[in-house]
Amino acid sequence: MVTADPQAHGFDGARLRRIDAFLRDRYLDTGLLPNAQLLVARDGEVVHFSSQGSAREGGRAIDEGSLFRIASMTKPITSVAFMMLVEEGLVAVDTPVHHVLPEFKGVGVYNGGGAGVPFVTRPTDEPMRMVDLLRHTAGLTYGFQNRSNVDAAYREGKLENWHGGHDLQGFVAELAKLPLEFSPGTSWNYSVATDVLGAVVERVSGMTLDTFFATRIFAPLGMDDSFFQVPADKIDRLTDCYTFAPGRGRVMYDRGEASAWSRAPRLLSGGGGLVSTARDYHRFNTMLLGGGTLDGARILGRKTLDLMTVNHLPGNADLASMSKSLFSEASNAGTGFGLGFAVNMDPARSMVPGSAGEYYWGGMFSTAFFVDPVERVTMVFLTQLSPSSLYPVRRELKTMIYAALN
Repeated sequence: MVTADPQAHGFDGARLRRIDAFLRDRYLDTGLLPNAQLLVARDGEVVHFSSQGSAREGGRAIDEGSLFRIASMTKPITSVAFMMLVEEGLVAVDTPVHHVLPEFKGVGVYNGGGAGVPFVTRPTDEPMRMVDLLRHTAGLTYGFQNRSNVDAAYREGKLENWHGGHDLQGFVAELAKLPLEFSPGTSWNYSVATDVLGAVVERVSGMTLDTFFATRIFAPLGMDDSFFQVPADKIDRLTDCYTFAPGRGRVMYDRGEASAWSRAPRLLSGGGGLVSTARDYHRFNTMLLGGGTLDGARILGRKTLDLMTVNHLPGNADLASMSKSLFSEASNAGTGFGLGFAVNMDPARSMVPGSAGEYYWGGMFSTAFFVDPVERVTMVFLTQLSPSSLYPVRRELKTMIYAALN
């Protein structure tokens, strides 16, 4: 990949290069991560790009063509798709979800039961609105959280199985039969909300989610290597993917050559199903940084992006105070949530260098991105190891990137 002169864009090149040595010494040579790819850009110009580690066991090194499962980095793309429909006047941020997905009409809040006993519910204080899906205040959850009778029901119904019995619309129908964990807008809980938002995109646009992404976002942005299913002629570029097993360390989760991502998923997951490359996601980031445009293609309006990238948590709260489970750690103090992105409200409280107004997210396989509209800096980090909470690599990278600014 062609890179610009870091110095000409306000970066110390030597300090950027020492990030590669840090990743090699701490994570690659120790076997903690299988590989690491880092892209840093300013004003859309790539000032640093590095690839280290193997794409597959015993295989060649990763390179700029390597394909990675980006998991929850899919969520901002789904959120952008929804906001495109908002701009067309087809739906609004405050539209009740049941106006588009009537399956959710009358859904209640958990008030007892479960584990073989029928659920007891109470009415919601307010209807679930689209904003609740965008900011994870809908009362939904994830089955993998293993913390409530509600998420146990998600697991029992295999609701999150992309190759299971439900397509996206069937998933919504089954999900709406289960109670919410809390009344919409009263708490924050990381959840399948963005998958539900994907169903909204399908219902409102009349297009399947993969078709909407391909025609309305990926084609205009030149994101030629982003998809739910890796084409047969590109499967050789898909990296191996690993998970951490206590007592065993890093173990294979999904082999690139025989990947589940080589098959068409029955459930198109707007919350986590995409495969992409550093180049493609960089183009998405650059569109965001450019106020919704890239190379003459307008995806969103500038003021729409302004709305998406401010904190929408009630009372201007942060994740540390509002989260029910994941992301409730002290490190998320000063971090709010917008319409599809986490938002840095107060760098001092986050205890990591950054800018107020920077927005970001990551994926379960330890991938991450951020967009800083103040410094005009963007980052894409790709690797393939779950869970993403295992190592503090994202905070370390962010610290070192900002340390390289002149």
